[in-house]
Amino acid sequence: MKHLMQLAVGLSLIACLSAHASGDADSGLAKSAICAACHGSDGNSAIPNWPKIAGQHTAYLERQLGLIKNGQRPVPEMAGIVATLSDQDLADISAYFSTQKIIPGLTDESLKTNGEQLYRAGNSETEIPACMSCHGPVGEGNPLSGYPSIAGQHATYTEKMLTGFRSGTTWGESDESSEIMATVTLRMTDDEIKAVSSYLQGLHALD
Repeated sequence: MKHLMQLAVGLSLIACLSAHASGDADSGLAKSAICAACHGSDGNSAIPNWPKIAGQHTAYLERQLGLIKNGQRPVPEMAGIVATLSDQDLADISAYFSTQKIIPGLTDESLKTNGEQLYRAGNSETEIPACMSCHGPVGEGNPLSGYPSIAGQHATYTEKMLTGFRSGTTWGESDESSEIMATVTLRMTDDEIKAVSSYLQGLHALD
């Protein structure tokens, strides 16, 4: 039974990856112009409230765009934009931005020690797991598990998202990944959220 379950999980992952394998980065380049005002032409947003999406996993980007399009992830600023895009458009745009390279920022040195501690070891007293257990030692994420790359992300954006997870406003209840983050962030203080967000801003993912 255990082996059958493992096989089923493996086949599900293969099916999921296959579903996200049709995006064309060259086609996505032209289509990405609609994203540039907020996210930058290469996915490195200059506005800290908007996420950097350069180098993000293709399947993750495509899934998030799909969630926004069908209303499961409430992002009013994007709802009207993605509504006009086909599934192929979303796949192509995702493929394009995944080929770009994120440009990390700087960590606030006064927050680095606490931020790094949380990222690498968590907080055993309040049962906060290490962020790296899902997102990797250098914030590269895990595409097979659907965990995004978070290294180099704007601290302002990360703080907004973590606070949203904690309050239950970041995503709808139907998204399993958000439920994991909601559980973790419920145990985090404002200071912890700020520290780990700043640490991530200066973290460099693998080249």
